[in-house]
Amino acid sequence: MPLAFLGNFAVPKTIDSGATNGTLTAILVDVALLAVFAVQHSGMARPAFKQWWTRIIPRPAERSTYVMITSLLLFLLYWQWRPLPGVVWAAEAAVLRAVIVGLFWLGWMVVLVSTFLIDHFELFGLKQTWYCFSGREAPSAAFRMPLLYGYVRHPIMLGFIIAFWAAPTMTAGHLLFAAVTTAYIPIAIQFEERDLVRAHGESYVRYRRQTPMLLPLPKRPRGE
Repeated sequence: MPLAFLGNFAVPKTIDSGATNGTLTAILVDVALLAVFAVQHSGMARPAFKQWWTRIIPRPAERSTYVMITSLLLFLLYWQWRPLPGVVWAAEAAVLRAVIVGLFWLGWMVVLVSTFLIDHFELFGLKQTWYCFSGREAPSAAFRMPLLYGYVRHPIMLGFIIAFWAAPTMTAGHLLFAAVTTAYIPIAIQFEERDLVRAHGESYVRYRRQTPMLLPLPKRPRGE
């Protein structure tokens, strides 16, 4: 759904469609929608919240409930998003447009592949509920850094950034979405990595020291 919303195809409401309500109103509404999503997305993922939340819902359902609430807020964002149709830039050359569209699809491919590299079904809470219904206890997640995770610590977020900015025609509304979400990603990563250090200890500290966060730069020597 985010792919179609940002790509302006296959769905009735996209980032550039819908009634306009004035520039200031649109900016305020759109930023508020993004802020609500950011607070929920990072807040519900914190261990302290999970500890409280699992007093209300079963622990095996915690992740799937988190994903469901995140999805509902995304649908709210899509539904209530106010377009800002002014064009900031537009690639005129057919080859350049094709390259940018290719980057858009590459970004989403990186996101999808990265989820499967670490365990797609666990990420969306399906594995936990399956183990619960089958009467087995889900194994503890082991620290791994498969393929793309050997080049950057957060390839999913890198894929999102590529997809958000790869627009052959960049409207003001799309630019607002890309800028706000890109600013949020490093903040969200700081919260996530604090939890990862707590969960995996020195293994993650070494990984963080040796592997770039988002840009696949050359690895730092182990002695540094």
